[in-house]
Amino acid sequence: MNCAVFFDRDGVINKVMIQDGKPFSPRRFKEFKFVEGVENVLERLKREGFLNIIVTNQPDIARGLMEWKELNKMHEYIKENLPIDDIFVCPHDDKDNCECRKPKPGMFFEAAKKWNINLNASFMIGDSWRDIEAGKAAGCITILVDMPYNQRVDPDYRVEKIEEVLSIISGQ
Repeated sequence: MNCAVFFDRDGVINKVMIQDGKPFSPRRFKEFKFVEGVENVLERLKREGFLNIIVTNQPDIARGLMEWKELNKMHEYIKENLPIDDIFVCPHDDKDNCECRKPKPGMFFEAAKKWNINLNASFMIGDSWRDIEAGKAAGCITILVDMPYNQRVDPDYRVEKIEEVLSIISGQ
């Protein structure tokens, strides 16, 4: 079986925009910028034999605030510039009550089936309570990237910068 590192997208792979103390995803490609250091992290994890998989809630699709065309443009850019094996997207909103929207673990189970992943030997890196709860529900080791908006979240590990995940993952 394979081991994976699951990444939330907004706030971990790419920068979020902060308004009134809350994070918001980029809705246009021109707003999309990678988090500093993420490329090196992904490259090293790939060399160590991990699958790099993004699991991302994108409710702005369901809310009519973003077009699939813009989202696909962002994801093509990710695939062209970063060593990402796959991207799983939940385009739903909370009211849809789907199985894929984090904090539910549906995207993890889908990825595990597709890529033959041992979830208990895998990691979830996120910046929100939804990411951490979904990772825990899937059986992954959870790592939270510290942000002003997530201080009450309870992960297995907490880091200030994305590069710090390497010592946690490589040390396991």
